[in-house]
Amino acid sequence: MITVVGTGTGAPVDLPEKAALVVGGRRHLDAVDLPEGAERVVLGPLAPALDTIAAYMAEERPVVVLASGDPGFFGIVRALAERFGPERLDVRPGVSSVAAAFARAGLPWDDAVVVSAHGREPRTAVNVCRAYPKVAVLTGPGSGPAELGAALRGERRVLVVASALGAAGESVERVTPEEAAGRDWGSAVSVVLCLDEERALGPVRTVAGPGERPAGWALPEAEFAHRDSMITKFEVRALALARLGPRPGDLVWDVGAGSGSVAVECARLGAAVVAVERDADGVERVRANAAAHGVGVTVVHGEAPGVLDGLDDDPDAVFVGGGGRELPAVVGACARRARRTVVVAMAALDRVPAARAALTDAGLVCDGVLLQSSRLAPLPGDVTRLAATNPVFLLWGVRPPAHSEGVCE
Repeated sequence: MITVVGTGTGAPVDLPEKAALVVGGRRHLDAVDLPEGAERVVLGPLAPALDTIAAYMAEERPVVVLASGDPGFFGIVRALAERFGPERLDVRPGVSSVAAAFARAGLPWDDAVVVSAHGREPRTAVNVCRAYPKVAVLTGPGSGPAELGAALRGERRVLVVASALGAAGESVERVTPEEAAGRDWGSAVSVVLCLDEERALGPVRTVAGPGERPAGWALPEAEFAHRDSMITKFEVRALALARLGPRPGDLVWDVGAGSGSVAVECARLGAAVVAVERDADGVERVRANAAAHGVGVTVVHGEAPGVLDGLDDDPDAVFVGGGGRELPAVVGACARRARRTVVVAMAALDRVPAARAALTDAGLVCDGVLLQSSRLAPLPGDVTRLAATNPVFLLWGVRPPAHSEGVCE
């Protein structure tokens, strides 16, 4: 058997007396008394350590692996189970750094989102922090409090930086993103909590996590405040959402947001969302609709394409719902920066060729449809007729693999 022992958050570590090999990080190995005669292997690259473990297993010699907190939670248990099989593991978890950090902060965490930035670009973690009110980020070199703080400047968030949890030098500090960005935090950071303090104590959950996914999408227009029916109709919104594919960790732009119906629906599906709107009353309308649906949407007051230059982070997906003479320039600016897809909704036939060209010129693979729908409408005498809605062109461009060329089918 391989005994996997969680350590590092204050609980005493009890190693099996007959261990022939003990594998772990240097700080974990230094903190325990090794069994007499046991070989010690400091974890660096994982593959050589797994090979050493395999050699001991082949000789039926007992192995101990030390890991931080709960090794089954974003930990080494996954790699060990894949290599040796779960039936050969005796896992003895400690308190996870996430549980310990929330305990220090005095908060429940059954409604928190946990994201790992260890060994990964911090982008996904940043977007999760933007989208949800209670997030725990497992950090690593290049993805620590300073990098998170720099990316979250201006957001209504507090960062709780927990370092050396369970050790003599334990530290738990509450800072703003701006304060976090201006400091060197060293290598002892265990986890960072990102909190919207006004929403940190959410409702009681039956299912752990950030809450249930929406039971549906493409909500009726009546679910949003809008002006003179200037809103993306639900039939169009349904297909637009299918092509945008918003999900946790994504950043979506809604350009020419109007009522913000697309922005709100993307946020309900877990994406971080920036809504761009040129009219001041529209800006307030988007904010009101986001608040009414309990989601966070960052609203930027300005006119595209110029205002887009001030948005630092490239989006995964973009919805362009505005029109006018600047539409080709707006679509082109979005298409050049979109990592995955751009969706454009237009009522005017004359604008389709230019929008299509803007997508393909930016290297996207383009497709589209003309949506025409008729809704059931009541007539006197308890009968029903079909009421046609205005036709809408929906184009979408998808970023192809690096070796592909953008073409429009």
